[in-house]
Amino acid sequence: MDTRRSEQAGAPNPAGVRAQGGSLAPGRVVGDGRYRLLAQFGIDERAGAHLWRARDGQLRRDVALTLLVGDPADAEAARLARRTLDRAAHGAKFGHGGVARVLDVLSLGSGITSTEGLLGVVVAEWTKGSDLVDLVAERPVAPAAAARMVQQLAEAVERAHQNGLVLGLDHPQRLRLTPDGALKLAFPGPLPDATLRDDVKALGAVLYLLLTGRWALPGGPAAIPAAPQGPGGRLVPPRSLVPSVPVELSALAVRTIEDGGHGGIRTSAAILSVLGQVAEAEERTQLMKAIGATEEGQPESDGTIWTTKKPVKDAARRKKLALGVTVLVVAVVGILAWLGMLAISLFQSDPDATGPKVNVAAPSASSTPPPDGGQQPAPPPAQPGGVGPAADPAAVNVYNPEGAGDNPGRAKNAADGDPGTMWRTEQYKQQFPAVKPGVGLVFTFKDPIKLAQVKITSDKPGTKVKILSADSKDAGLDETKELAAADVGEGESTISLPTPTDGKFFIVWITQLADIDNGKHMTQLGEVSFLPAA
Repeated sequence: MDTRRSEQAGAPNPAGVRAQGGSLAPGRVVGDGRYRLLAQFGIDERAGAHLWRARDGQLRRDVALTLLVGDPADAEAARLARRTLDRAAHGAKFGHGGVARVLDVLSLGSGITSTEGLLGVVVAEWTKGSDLVDLVAERPVAPAAAARMVQQLAEAVERAHQNGLVLGLDHPQRLRLTPDGALKLAFPGPLPDATLRDDVKALGAVLYLLLTGRWALPGGPAAIPAAPQGPGGRLVPPRSLVPSVPVELSALAVRTIEDGGHGGIRTSAAILSVLGQVAEAEERTQLMKAIGATEEGQPESDGTIWTTKKPVKDAARRKKLALGVTVLVVAVVGILAWLGMLAISLFQSDPDATGPKVNVAAPSASSTPPPDGGQQPAPPPAQPGGVGPAADPAAVNVYNPEGAGDNPGRAKNAADGDPGTMWRTEQYKQQFPAVKPGVGLVFTFKDPIKLAQVKITSDKPGTKVKILSADSKDAGLDETKELAAADVGEGESTISLPTPTDGKFFIVWITQLADIDNGKHMTQLGEVSFLPAA
């Protein structure tokens, strides 16, 4: 049972809550003798709300009770309870499959007495199913299933917000999973100061919980671990905890919960848009995997093999075919190589062939002699256009203000002097900034340079970048300064700064990815060179 207490202003007296709540037990009858308590399903201690399943003695049916526990003599606690009851009564007119219907609202003098130790009761229809805390107790939910669950809950939030209602679903024990796999607000009763934004953040927190088994908002139950935080207090993305989580879902959860920074999600409509695309793409992926496994005669999840062909003969036939194709390819390559060598020998031996003869073994007259005495060669001359030789960064890191970056182990490839070694982003099913505002690399120099020009080598056109300067490699996006923006084409692209800028930290910030096959988006950077002013 959760014994923690939030320190929000205006919350009822904790001591009073515990003293009154201690008398609640299965078998007790509340609400003028009408509702018999059966089992407790949680406590939202931010408002002293005890969540119970009870039996309606008059209508002989189970109901969900949100019991607002507190001292009736506490005027402030009573005022806050009335605010919650008023909101619940107003929401009784709202109907949606994602929210349990409010049946009645009881207050002091109207359904309950001061001797019951309650400030109010919200009575709702009972939601069959399972507890959300129990759902994630053993393992996180599969990403596609999590997207569908939150999608249905977000539809209820969107409908409620269109009607000017706050649902108050920012506590996991208020939610239940129905037998058909849908999330439902089972214990209505929004906090007195809850806002529309709190509902939207709650959707992100529920998605985070399903993906990781951790709760990312304050005031959660003790049975669920709190979500970890990274440097600067930023929320650690779900993908960093569970690598199988798709990038889009991970970014959606973080962008929905966090208030600061760029690219935040503030409406349930935006959440629905992303969730719909992610769920559809994930289902397509799983379907293609299933089809591929079936076509190959691989065991399905129940251990059976579903195929119209005999596996052994079919496998043997494929092996023979693959061997034959391999032999044929090797033979063709050998013939082509022999023909090439024959053509070269004919040209070299033809006395009538025109053009100068070049002896590749002999150095040309203009070759630079090797340095003698073990001395190092002179530094390269200054580049044209007022820039000097490229400066080598001391470190390269992935820059992603929203958490862990894309392929951080390959970041060094972008400044190793070899354009053939690549740093690449993840493959995204949506273009920036729909998924997140961007991603990039931060280059750290040992000493400040006066940057005048940046050269970027890439093998995929269609990327858009911005060159940013920062005071540290961990600076927030709103703490950077934009120096230039450009499109990166295939091959080498040169970006000249309007004004050379001094600094030790420069960021190549990708705001649009290149398009690749199957409707996906990704960018690869082979080499990034920083040329100071001459």
